[in-house]
Amino acid sequence: MYPEAIVNPMKVELTDSGFNQLLNSEDVDKAIKSEGTVLLVVNSVCGCAAGAARPGVKKSLENIKKPSNLTTVFAGFDVDAVNQARKYFTPYPPSSPAIALFKNGELVHFIERHNIEGRNAAAISDHLKAVYDEFC
Repeated sequence: MYPEAIVNPMKVELTDSGFNQLLNSEDVDKAIKSEGTVLLVVNSVCGCAAGAARPGVKKSLENIKKPSNLTTVFAGFDVDAVNQARKYFTPYPPSSPAIALFKNGELVHFIERHNIEGRNAAAISDHLKAVYDEFC
């Protein structure tokens, strides 16, 4: 498990942008099963999370259409919450970072790590904006 001092600044990048932390399996179940659209970001300490995922997700929220609920879990730290979230990502294998969009409890779009690596924040943002336009 990563030290809290390392993880907290990375968590704040999303929570300061309106994301709610899901800290346990009950939080995850409640969030995903809520009505409307739920964006769930599996945050991570890796470089692609810092350089593309977090900034891209934040920039994507400048879109007219956007998810009604913004949530996040942190891989390697919020272990219970991450494990529970991954149950909802079937058939996708565990991935961090990752970005999932749920609509009325159903997974409608998923971005795996290999779709984040090698892309910049603008590409992630543009991809998500197109997803929001379709599902939100």
